[in-house]
Amino acid sequence: MFKKLFGFLFGNNGGKATAAEIPANVEAGDLQGFVEFVVKSLVDHPEEMQIIPEQNEDHCALRIRCHKDDRGKIIGKRGKTITAIRALVSGAAGRQHKRVSVDVLD
Repeated sequence: MFKKLFGFLFGNNGGKATAAEIPANVEAGDLQGFVEFVVKSLVDHPEEMQIIPEQNEDHCALRIRCHKDDRGKIIGKRGKTITAIRALVSGAAGRQHKRVSVDVLD
């Protein structure tokens, strides 16, 4: 699944993906799995981390709930880590003409 998503994000030939290489059905569930994989790799308490998807007709929000000590690791210095995660998710969702946001809950 992640190989397909990374191929979708970056293309299989040095970032120059052709239309035949782009999967036709990258879903919000794939993006949720991607976010879960990345966040669990960052935190000290991965067993307490969960992602809550909220979806309406034109937008999907992925809400990250985690241990209070791990919030800073997800957000990063000056918000750089969460900004990078959001950029990757938004780029992948944009190719499917969808809007997906990523938020860290208190």
